[in-house]
Amino acid sequence: MRINHTILVVDDERLLREMIADYLECEGYVIVHAATGEDAVQMIESKPIDLVILDVMMPGKNGFEVCEEIRTLSDVVIVMLTAKAEEEDELTGYSYGADDYVTKPFSLKVLSAKIRVLLNRRRHEMEDGQSVSDELVMDEIAREVCKNGRAFPLTSKEFELFRCLAVHPNQVLTRDTILDRVWGMDYFGDARTVDTHIKRLRRKLGEDAGRIVTVRGNGYKYR
Repeated sequence: MRINHTILVVDDERLLREMIADYLECEGYVIVHAATGEDAVQMIESKPIDLVILDVMMPGKNGFEVCEEIRTLSDVVIVMLTAKAEEEDELTGYSYGADDYVTKPFSLKVLSAKIRVLLNRRRHEMEDGQSVSDELVMDEIAREVCKNGRAFPLTSKEFELFRCLAVHPNQVLTRDTILDRVWGMDYFGDARTVDTHIKRLRRKLGEDAGRIVTVRGNGYKYR
């Protein structure tokens, strides 16, 4: 099953947001919008986001402040937009945790190319094995979750469920989202399937079961 990457575009200029969204949707991405930094942070906490396009100059919290706050919640890829071409601004963005920079005015083709490179790099990092905590390690190639060198006895579906949550740390995923990403969009079973598999996964994780948090009325998140 092909999973489309979800990109959050954060800019107070509506026309610019829509221009970026229209172009990237044609490239096959799923696009969500935020006009303020506060809205962007709320989306990061409530939706599975793969990459953020974040404008620097916004009313209220500026892009640097938002970038810093997002980094306390998630390791999502962040590309910052700025009207300034000064080296100091780029260095500031990197110091707050940005992954790359695009200076206005910019080419949508260049922006799309940067996004593709960054997401491919993240995918390769995942395939090489991603540490999801100080002790837990997820190995994409072996399809195992290990602790202190020992693999948990997870089924293929339990591994996919763990991965779905772990690659979006601290982001709430609804049961429907989990069903789409783990079971596929053509799955028509009961959403309680997710709850049953979560119980089994927690049982196998033992003392690490608390990393999978139930968010009442919403779904689950990996802590």
